[in-house]
Amino acid sequence: MHRDDALDTGMGMGGPTRQRSPSWAESALVRSLERALARVEIDGRLRLTLPSGRVETFGRNGAEAEVVLRSFSPLWAGLTRGSLGIVEAHLDGAIDSPDVGAVIRFGRRNLAAWQSIGTGLVRLRWLDRLWHRSRANTLSGSRRNIAAHYDLGNAFYALWLDPSMTYSSAIYRPDTTSLPDAQATKIAAIVDALDLSPGQRVLEIGCGWGALAEAIARTGAHVTAITLSAEQLAYTNARIAAAHLGERVDARFCDYRHIDGTFDRIVSIEMIEAVGEENWPTYFQVLRDRLAPGGSAVLQAITIEAAHAAAYRAEPDFIQRYIFPGGMLPTVADMANQSSRAGLGFGTIERFGPDYARTLADWRDRFDAAWPDIAALGYDERFRRMWRYYLSYCEVGFEAGDIDVGLYRCSRPLT
Repeated sequence: MHRDDALDTGMGMGGPTRQRSPSWAESALVRSLERALARVEIDGRLRLTLPSGRVETFGRNGAEAEVVLRSFSPLWAGLTRGSLGIVEAHLDGAIDSPDVGAVIRFGRRNLAAWQSIGTGLVRLRWLDRLWHRSRANTLSGSRRNIAAHYDLGNAFYALWLDPSMTYSSAIYRPDTTSLPDAQATKIAAIVDALDLSPGQRVLEIGCGWGALAEAIARTGAHVTAITLSAEQLAYTNARIAAAHLGERVDARFCDYRHIDGTFDRIVSIEMIEAVGEENWPTYFQVLRDRLAPGGSAVLQAITIEAAHAAAYRAEPDFIQRYIFPGGMLPTVADMANQSSRAGLGFGTIERFGPDYARTLADWRDRFDAAWPDIAALGYDERFRRMWRYYLSYCEVGFEAGDIDVGLYRCSRPLT
């Protein structure tokens, strides 16, 4: 392990790091980190700037991650609440980095090292589990959870999404040159997978801002598009009216559990993640009950790899706490099992996890470029940190293959 005891004379996040004599607490922290990390092999280098301005570098080879510690409060948060405590310290500005994605990658590669630190300490994570359970997707809970994210305002999302207002993974083909092109490619892939004919009835569960409903309506099919976001519903209705497709699109504020009728096709794009594990049987039963015999549903779903599923279920993560309350990612096997229990066939159409990593990187760049205008809407620095962390955190997950995204088909038999 390599240490650099020199004091930093450069600029830290938010200005120069004021230098002062290292405290006994800093010296004790460094000794503790050295003892803990000596038991494992570090992949990469961690450059740590302490509150005094003292710089320590741990590890020798590989990519470097840089962390600026502004106080010692994040240490207790990390020891008692794990990664969620560290992230909250970052949101509050107590810990920073010029490249959050590099720190997330470093942390992911060195999980064993972090788990070896603080073993045996009292954990307070039960509070996070309790909070997550309080956001269950009951009929009223689903409305609250959806509003918490999607009703931030159409003006906010319009500043950094592509012009189609598509808020799900794009598909980048070899000849794709931009995010708008990639989103158009994804929408076309879904329409192709639906295999539509004029006059068919299509149910879209979770219609977003209406881009897919508009594309389906242009094939001559009739779309019933439902959402629990008042902001999205208003935008979708205005969009459909501007496209003169009102006779083919019926957009409603409606929970999927309350829809009735039968449909030739169902489509649901990155909505199963918001259902909640306790409601998966209901969701797939609704697919079966609302499909006409011989009909099929196309789902775009974010999934978690089976190897990570148990740990993910045990501890609510940053996304569930701050971005999508009440959310839960299924594995592909979970979806196949739920489909089978509901009497549906199940198959994979296409998986494209690396494309989501690229989508998220594009979104982050657009978010950064738009930040002055976003701030003008009233959003503060903590909000900026939260969203940049969210986009980087998810990008690394897809990049590493811990999570994936794909198109899947659920089919109802003719009899």
